[in-house]
Amino acid sequence: MKTHAVVSLFVVTLLATACSSQDRATGVPSASAAAAAALDFQDQQTQWVRERSADLSKPDGWTSLIGLHWIEAGKRSVGGGADNAIRLSIAPDRLGEVEQRADGLYFQVAEGAPITVDGKPVQGEVRLDPEGAGGGTKLAYDEGRGQITAIKRGQRLALRVRHADAQARRDFAGLDFFPADEAWRVQAKFVPHPAGRTLPIVNVLGEVADNPNPGYVVFEKEGHEWRLEALGDPAKGLNLMFQDQTTGRLTYGVGRYLRTDPVAADGTVVVDFNRAHNPPCAYTEFATCPLPPPENRLALQDGNGERTRLAVLAGEKKYAGGNH
Repeated sequence: MKTHAVVSLFVVTLLATACSSQDRATGVPSASAAAAAALDFQDQQTQWVRERSADLSKPDGWTSLIGLHWIEAGKRSVGGGADNAIRLSIAPDRLGEVEQRADGLYFQVAEGAPITVDGKPVQGEVRLDPEGAGGGTKLAYDEGRGQITAIKRGQRLALRVRHADAQARRDFAGLDFFPADEAWRVQAKFVPHPAGRTLPIVNVLGEVADNPNPGYVVFEKEGHEWRLEALGDPAKGLNLMFQDQTTGRLTYGVGRYLRTDPVAADGTVVVDFNRAHNPPCAYTEFATCPLPPPENRLALQDGNGERTRLAVLAGEKKYAGGNH
């Protein structure tokens, strides 16, 4: 019996090895390899959602915004007191004064106000460089829990204010995603536009800005070919903003955003709709989100006027904790 068992085990092992060799020879993944790949895909998606949720809810994340105050002419007092021209919902009574001049935006710190820049206490006047590639100037108060920065939209400047005790951050309800599905991780083709082409993008304020539009991606789904205009740098990754049949129903009414990896040398790029996510304005009324262009509504119309829309049942759903 023992000899028979040893022989049986040897035969099973030999067959398994042969099957594995055959899989390698044909290029067809084994069932175990396919299962491992599927599990790895699920784990990576879970980790990505976890990291996104943590980023939104960090002390200076999007849920920490408590105000967006557009700058008007003259010196404007800033603080939590009712007599301030710019009243902050969470702040000491008086922080200082802000003034826009021909050469920039300046903040005059109120005497004794505990404000820091880059962790160092400051008094007197501070120039506020707007948020951007360089990061901009960050004024901190309430021992770093509050933060004031400047943003520029068109020709207008505003103070953007964050606080770790923001109501939206305290009430953050977490994220809701469709179940991860590899079928929505689609292989697309990047088609470049002529160099220098731009695409007008409107934000929630109604302002229009021309953005570099290097090309578009095309992919097949549900028997049709779909097209999305892209922003960004193909060598670094494309930014896609889109609406689909779920928009305003199952998903956020403005639309969703998606970023790809760099475009491959052969022009292919993976568009993983599992990582489609809501713009910041889904979580706060103090964001100035760009809107998906009309070209990216994932809708087709045939010669008879029949309209077909793609329902992207992947990625992030509506945010349950917000009213935006």
